[in-house]
Amino acid sequence: MSDHDEAGRYRHQPRIARQGFALDAENRRGGGAGRAEHREKPSPEPGGGATRGHEPETTKPTEDDSRLTKRQRRRRRKGRKKSDAVAAAPVETKTAGSAGTPRGARKYRRARRSDPPAADPSPQNRLEPSGAESRPAPSTFQQPGQRRADGQRVATRGDLDTAPIYAALDLGTNNCRLLIAVPTRPGQFRVIDAFSRIVRLGEGLGRTGSLSRGAMDRAAAALAVCAQKISAREVGRSWLIATEACRAAANGVEFIEEIAERTGLSLDIVPRETEARLAVSGCGSLIDRKARGAVLFDIGGGSSEIALLDLRGPHTRRLASRIVAWTSLPVGVVSLAERHGGRNVTPEIFEMMVGETVEMIEGFADRNKLDDLVGTENFHLLGTSGTVTTLAGVHLGLERYDRRQVDGLWLTDEESDTLVKRIAGWSFEERVANPCIGSDRADLVLAGCAIFEAIRRVWPAPTLRVADRGLREGILTEMMVADGVWRRRDGRRAN
Repeated sequence: MSDHDEAGRYRHQPRIARQGFALDAENRRGGGAGRAEHREKPSPEPGGGATRGHEPETTKPTEDDSRLTKRQRRRRRKGRKKSDAVAAAPVETKTAGSAGTPRGARKYRRARRSDPPAADPSPQNRLEPSGAESRPAPSTFQQPGQRRADGQRVATRGDLDTAPIYAALDLGTNNCRLLIAVPTRPGQFRVIDAFSRIVRLGEGLGRTGSLSRGAMDRAAAALAVCAQKISAREVGRSWLIATEACRAAANGVEFIEEIAERTGLSLDIVPRETEARLAVSGCGSLIDRKARGAVLFDIGGGSSEIALLDLRGPHTRRLASRIVAWTSLPVGVVSLAERHGGRNVTPEIFEMMVGETVEMIEGFADRNKLDDLVGTENFHLLGTSGTVTTLAGVHLGLERYDRRQVDGLWLTDEESDTLVKRIAGWSFEERVANPCIGSDRADLVLAGCAIFEAIRRVWPAPTLRVADRGLREGILTEMMVADGVWRRRDGRRAN
C-alpha cells in the first residue's frame, strides 16, 4: 500500500466507531450542513427579480398547459401559489430563518453566525469534503491540532480542552508505518494523520545477516517523511519502535543510531514479547464478546507473533492480561519468500512452506493451553497482517482496497480454504493484476498464505476475524492508558 493510500484510508472514511477511530466533529457538522444547503431553495429577492435561475413571479410559462398531465398542472399551480405568497410577504420578514428555508439550513446558519472567523488552512493539511461545491468553504473545517485565527485549537466533540497529540511508529521488516492521533471518548482516539510505505528493510537479511545499504536508505527516506509529519503536528508524546529486522541484523543498532542522526527520530528495538502484547492491545476490541478463547496472530515480514487468549472469566478491556501463552516465530513473509521463492510457487513448494512453519509452531511448548476450546464454537482466530487483509479484500472482490469493509470482517473456515487455494492457483501476473495484492505484495502473498495455513492446521477454528490494525494502535492505546487521559476525562464528566 502506498503512503498516499495509507493517509487516505483514514481521512476519507465517513464513520469509523471501532477501537480508537472516530469522525472529526467539525467535518461531520460540515457534511450535514452542506447537504442542507444543497437542498435549500432560495426565495426571490425583494422586487421580484430572478435569483439563481428562478424566473420572476411576473414571468408566465411559455409551455402550453394543455400538453401537461394533470399531476404536472397541479404541481405548477401549487408552485405559482407559493411564489405569490412569498412575493406578497413584507420585506421585514426576510431573515436568515425566513419561511421556505428548511429547518436544518436555518439551524446551520445560526451555528455559522456564532462561529469565530477561521483562517484558511494550508492545502496540504486541509481535509476537503466530497462534493465541495455544495458545502461551506473549506476554511471552516480544520483538523484537531490546528489553530484558528483567534488562537484557539480545534477540539474534539464533547471535549473543549486541548487534546494531547500522540504518535506511534512501527518500523518492520517490510513496512514503515505511522499513526498520529488524539484521544476522544474512553478507550477511543481519532487518527489525524497516517503514513505507510513498503521499504523492505529486511531484504537479503536471511542470506547476509545484515541490513543492506539500499534497504537502509529506503527506510531512512520513509522515516524522514514521518519525522516531518511528527514535527508538523506538534506531537506531545511518541513511541517509535523497530521490530524483527533490527533485532536480527548484526548492524541493527548501528542503523538505529544512523537514523537518529539523519532524521532526529529515536527508535526502540522492542523484544518479541512486547511486540505480541502490543498486537493484542491494538486488536482486542475485535475479540468476540461471547468467545471463551482465541488465538491472535500477526504475520510480519521477518517474524510472526502468536498469542493465546483465555477469555473465561469477567470481561475486561485490557485483554493483554488474558494472554496465557505467546510465541514469536522466526519466520515472516519476506524471509520465507526469500528461502523458497515468491514468484513461481508450485503446489509442492507451497506445501513445503506450510510444513516448515508447522514444525516451528510445534516447537512452541505452550501451544496446547487452549486445547479444550480449539475447534469449538466458543473459539476463533483473529488475524492482523497484510496477509489476512489481502485475503479479505480478494474475498469481497474489491476494485480498490477499502479498510472500512475489511476491518472486523468474519471469514468462515470454508471461505478461508477457498481463498488460499484460489490465490495459490494464480500466476505471478494474475496476483499483480489483483487490486488488493498489486506488484508490491505479489511475491510475498503466498508466503503469508502458507504461514496462515500452518496456523489454521495447529489451531483449527470455525471462524476467523480480520483486523486492519495492530502494533500502532496498541502503542497509542498503551500510551494513553499510561497517561490516564481517559480516566481524567471521566472524572471531569462526573463532576
